[in-house]
Amino acid sequence: MRPKTPPEYVEAYVNTSVIKATLPVYKLIILGIMAGAFVAIGAASASAAAHGIDNVGIAKSLAGIVFPIGMMMIVFIGGELFTGDTMMLMGVFHKRFSYLKYFRTLAFVYISNMIGAIIVAFLVVYSGQLKYSSGGLGAYTIKVAVDKVNGEFVSLFFSGILCNVLVCVAVLMSMAAKDAAGKVFGFLFPIFAFVIGGYEHCVANMYFIPAGFLAAKNPVYYEKAMELYGLTAEQIGEISFSTMLFQNLLPVTLGNMVAGMFLISLPLYVLYKDVIFRNPTHREYLQTEKENAVMKAMGHEKHK
Repeated sequence: MRPKTPPEYVEAYVNTSVIKATLPVYKLIILGIMAGAFVAIGAASASAAAHGIDNVGIAKSLAGIVFPIGMMMIVFIGGELFTGDTMMLMGVFHKRFSYLKYFRTLAFVYISNMIGAIIVAFLVVYSGQLKYSSGGLGAYTIKVAVDKVNGEFVSLFFSGILCNVLVCVAVLMSMAAKDAAGKVFGFLFPIFAFVIGGYEHCVANMYFIPAGFLAAKNPVYYEKAMELYGLTAEQIGEISFSTMLFQNLLPVTLGNMVAGMFLISLPLYVLYKDVIFRNPTHREYLQTEKENAVMKAMGHEKHK
């Protein structure tokens, strides 16, 4: 089955964006909570898989294989993810909806992604999963959170850019595929690359930091983090909602937005603005493809 061409999947994404921009608020919130929860489940599973491996390359490779389960659930079950939705700017460029609707959608999705991720963090910590390796997973969860709230602003910003370039490419590659297997392979490898690279994803961090904060409330995990990673009480005490917002999410979110808005949306608009929605030949081609699909489903084949 022939995959969609770039003009086709860009047009498909813009059409999908129009629907997103006009969704009622309650639907955006539900879809956002679902996506935040799915990403958090992928992040929690990746941590569980990699926490006991000393070799960084092997640990990140394993995490990179596991983490995309969150994207898989979003693609096949549903959900609105902030990082991918930054590309909705293409719809604004094509004058399909306003900047106000664009930023409205991003705001509600961002907040609801955070709600979903924090819910999963709470569930994971109090489910007992962090008892793995005699509390080693709990200690690892604390260490990850400490590292994330102690990053340099500029480094986190550029890491956020690199991350969302790959996430947006993953979304578009999955849209290019026309069957389930193709969609899985479409998003798997770019997400795998961003996890191996250690790049920063704002929604994933909405899980990692609250999970570390909650894990630190458990004295077993707290002591284990000091024992295994040499963390001090002062370092662990830096994990808070305010440090999550201002020392991590602010630079990471800005980086994620720059990538989706200006490194993906803008170039794709410039490249295909004279093709999609305006080129009669292209639209006739798409219509023929749709007619062929219908005829094939009916047991016939219409020739071009």
